[in-house]
Amino acid sequence: MVVPGGARTAGLLLAAGGGRRFGMPKALVPYRGRLLVEHALIALADCHPRVVVLGAGAEQVPELPAVVVRNEVWTTGMGSSLRVGLAALEGTDADAVVVLPVDTPGVTAAAVARLAALAAPDALARASYAGVPGHPVLIGRAHWAGVAELAVGDTGARPYLARHPVTDVPCGDVAEGADADRPEELS
Repeated sequence: MVVPGGARTAGLLLAAGGGRRFGMPKALVPYRGRLLVEHALIALADCHPRVVVLGAGAEQVPELPAVVVRNEVWTTGMGSSLRVGLAALEGTDADAVVVLPVDTPGVTAAAVARLAALAAPDALARASYAGVPGHPVLIGRAHWAGVAELAVGDTGARPYLARHPVTDVPCGDVAEGADADRPEELS
């Protein structure tokens, strides 16, 4: 996606986890006629390139219209997936990336577009829902190294965002930001 100022926005889908509380890898969960991983890629459709980080169950995920990278240490948590995904984007011309976890099926392309409209190398923004920060998150290229350094264990960009000014982008009118940790939360 190229925004009016010319910034190029990549999409990064984190889909490597084993889904311990869900009972299966979330990338493989059926949702509205597709897998969650396929559904999430629709929300990132206007981003280029799109990178999907897979881990648990990766061999069962069908071919995706995206660059697929493997997180061989997915059991260490989401932080390693974020690092793997950001590393995969290093050689691209993206100025910023919209990061989306696979377990947020209520996030729409409209919410992604709102964040992408702020894309710039120094941008930091996140969707908010009724004033509560959520996903997706926009990370400008100038922040990738800092985010990767602090992304450890089951923590993604949160520690880095807590130390820097972040633009909250209200998205409650076009999306739902809740994540689905258990099957009953997919209604």
